[in-house]
Amino acid sequence: MEIKSKLKEIMDSTGMKQRFLANKVGISEGTLSFIVRGKTIPTLPVALKIAAALERRIEDIWEIKHDTE
Repeated sequence: MEIKSKLKEIMDSTGMKQRFLANKVGISEGTLSFIVRGKTIPTLPVALKIAAALERRIEDIWEIKHDTE
């Protein structure tokens, strides 16, 4: 299973900066940077806050890719 993130694309399209989003969500810029770069997956509460801040659904930001072997 793989999780594909569209967070960077959504942030770019809305013009939302990492510093602003991190402050709005209540996490550090460093943590958000790791999430944006796909180095870590956010906890459900953080993912919900990110989605709310971007006025998106979680499914619009993260997609689960299942192995098809």
